[in-house]
Amino acid sequence: MTDPRPDSPDPYQQPSRRQRWFDDLRLALMLLTRLPIPGGIHVEGQVARAVWLFPLVGVLVGLGGGAVFYAANRIGLGISTSALLTIGMQVLLTGALHEDGLADTADGFGGGRTRQRKLEIMRDSRIGTYGVVALLLILSLRFSALQELASNLLSISDELDETISHAGAIIVALVSAGALSRAALAAAWYRLPAARPDGLAASGGSVPLPSALLALGLAIAIAFLLLPGTAFILAVAGVAAMTLAMVVLAHRQIGGHTGDVLGAVQQATEITALLAIGAATLQV
Repeated sequence: MTDPRPDSPDPYQQPSRRQRWFDDLRLALMLLTRLPIPGGIHVEGQVARAVWLFPLVGVLVGLGGGAVFYAANRIGLGISTSALLTIGMQVLLTGALHEDGLADTADGFGGGRTRQRKLEIMRDSRIGTYGVVALLLILSLRFSALQELASNLLSISDELDETISHAGAIIVALVSAGALSRAALAAAWYRLPAARPDGLAASGGSVPLPSALLALGLAIAIAFLLLPGTAFILAVAGVAAMTLAMVVLAHRQIGGHTGDVLGAVQQATEITALLAIGAATLQV
């Protein structure tokens, strides 16, 4: 019998912790963004493991949008135009993945009478009245929140007034909301069972409790570092309340989660965080 070559890779060798972290980050980016991530990963049953890094994806998307707002503001564009360009950049980075999920969820929950019919509508690629209204509402609220944050020329605490501009406040708000809303997505995925046996969310597997807790801890830590005082409390409390409401709603409507539902959770909690941060600026 010939001995195997000493440098042959062992197919049963477990990847190192560092390699697993890198794979999780790459998988999270592949799932939640349209960034050209090199290489491939077998994602069947492994997506749920990577949710602990979802908040970091939210940070990257927030930074991308914030950078566009800053650049547009620096070249003299108005606040409204800068806010619209910011939203456009975030949609480009994510491929409108979460917005699509929100629209499908609104159509299904609003247009179906039975659980099966709701799931059928959500799978239909065509958008209906409920979906259009939901998209118009969420995009209008996001635009309004960004515009108010910037036009108030207020930072989110007295300590920040001397060091950051309204463009800086937008970056802080987008990064914090992006991290918190992706953690909310992870929490909803953990809490709800799959509503159907197929689809991306179902094939992604069940979220382990440690991964869900890590996602929540990471997002809260990011928000704590960026959002002082009232803004932090309002944002975290608002996101927690909205996550709970969406989980209850999804359970009553279809008995669990789908990829569309998780996208809707992200959208609802992100705008909740932005509005909460905006409310905090008005109290300064």
